[in-house]
Amino acid sequence: MKISGYHKEIGDITTLLMNWNDIDKYDKVYVSKVFDYSIVPIDLDTYGNVEYGGTGFFYDDAKPLPEEIEHHKPDYNLYVPWVNEMISKGRKRKEFEYYLDYSIGFTTRGCFRKCSFCVNKKYDKVQLHSPIEEFLDENKKYICLLDDNILGHPEWKEIINKLKLTNKYFQFKQGMDERLITEEKAKILSNCKYKGDYIFAFDNINDKELIKNKLSIWKKHCNKTTKLYVLCAYDRENKYDMEFWEQDIINTFERIKILMQYQCLPYIMRFKNYELSPFRGIYINLASWCNQPNFFKKKSFREWCIADAERKPLKTCSTLQYMNEFEQKYPEIAKKYFDLKYENYKGIDIISNCVTM
Repeated sequence: MKISGYHKEIGDITTLLMNWNDIDKYDKVYVSKVFDYSIVPIDLDTYGNVEYGGTGFFYDDAKPLPEEIEHHKPDYNLYVPWVNEMISKGRKRKEFEYYLDYSIGFTTRGCFRKCSFCVNKKYDKVQLHSPIEEFLDENKKYICLLDDNILGHPEWKEIINKLKLTNKYFQFKQGMDERLITEEKAKILSNCKYKGDYIFAFDNINDKELIKNKLSIWKKHCNKTTKLYVLCAYDRENKYDMEFWEQDIINTFERIKILMQYQCLPYIMRFKNYELSPFRGIYINLASWCNQPNFFKKKSFREWCIADAERKPLKTCSTLQYMNEFEQKYPEIAKKYFDLKYENYKGIDIISNCVTM
């Protein structure tokens, strides 16, 4: 959208291409790829008019956009013809709300964590990127921020206050760093016009005590739905042996249990290597259970697996099979975690154990 906005300003005509046909007929074609598994069916280097970039092509060596494009207001009309076509074919408008209702941008870029699984490791700190007015469309109802680690910037409070001045609901879509929560941050964030769920992350079981402490602080101030990304099937030592897979299932369930205790929702993020796991089916079941809050809030893992099997034809449903096979092999793990229920932790006082850090 920034590329399109820039070219329109200098007098060019832009269009969104939805296929690979006839790209040689255009003066300039830009191709962006976010994920490395996205398929590009042609050799882009054979076209002199094509420029391509993004993490899907170059991972963390991807070049930034030129300054005049990076800091140009996005062309929010670029996707509208395609969206209208999809809606006319029966798709629901709700599916396209980010195309239609949101101003989208970064107020900061970068993160100092350098997590091994993350594409964003080329920065050493969080730095200011764009003023809000650079990407704000006054006609849009909401604002979506894509900042990598907003709470890691010294001016986080000033940025939040500027967002408040827009009088629009906003959200940090990429999630925020729960480990950086303080009483002040919790109080200010929980009193914003915040759109949707507050989203944080709980990627490492070794952060258990820190996360519990920060959630205690957070829940003192916020009673709105809070969701945490839960990364699983990622081996930081790159062994991926049976010992890792067994322990990773335990660690994933343990983080889910902790989030239940704090009445937060887990969102399972499966690293791609889950496909190689002997417990592939359990990872699928966990994601299906946790990532549907209406089921997660009402049913234990066991109850969800049984209910899912009951609503599907027996021959095509593997849900119960995955659960049963795992329980037969690891009865102690199943006994500890399979019957945990979110609703059983309602009303339990865990906040009083908070220690301010």
